Amino acid sequence: MKVLLLEDEPSIRDFVRINLKRQGIEMVEAATGEEVMKMGMGMELAGIDIAILDVMLPGIGGVEVCRTLRSRFPRMGIIMLTARGQERDKVMGLEAGADDYVVKPFSPVELVARIKSLYRRLYPALDCSADVIVAEPFTLRLGDKTLLRGGQGIELTPKEFAIIRLLMENANKAVSRDEILTAVWGKHFVGELKIVDVNMSRIRQKIETDPAHPRYIETVWGHGYLWRRES
Repeated sequence: MKVLLLEDEPSIRDFVRINLKRQGIEMVEAATGEEVMKMGMGMELAGIDIAILDVMLPGIGGVEVCRTLRSRFPRMGIIMLTARGQERDKVMGLEAGADDYVVKPFSPVELVARIKSLYRRLYPALDCSADVIVAEPFTLRLGDKTLLRGGQGIELTPKEFAIIRLLMENANKAVSRDEILTAVWGKHFVGELKIVDVNMSRIRQKIETDPAHPRYIETVWGHGYLWRRES
């Protein structure tokens, strides 16, 4: 899971970062609304699953940022940080498209619980019975052959899509190179087995934050590959 925190107080950013790191949650930080708006113009927010936005900020406030993120990233989860007793801030945030809010001062236990609860609602458990396959934080849409991460599409070739589908349908189970070759290229394919590794490398470049240390597609040495589904 990857979380954006927009908060102008360094002490709060440090506090949240430490507690999210303990839970294995990656965090991207921003101190101003202007900074997030700039990120949103590029691809820096494409992998964000949940944004945590402080309402009260100098310059561009959290509510305006919320509206922009909701427009550009419709599947992104959004949690607002509001001051105690500021009912108007809560209402404004929810009307702008926020999914939830946390009142300051807050405990790390409450914040993490709300993040995980929202994440579960946004990305349900793996389900291969319908025309989509969901393996957090990815959604594979079989109908239009699209891979999404946090609502953002990832461009794939037909072969790459077929490989990911095979691995996600067998999440947490090692799939051999021969099985991949047969399923994707056909049993009469004439060529080198290395083509599987070449395509896997390309897929990792597209879906992994650090392709050299893959988090989702693991190599099973001497055998093949495994899609690591996180519990």
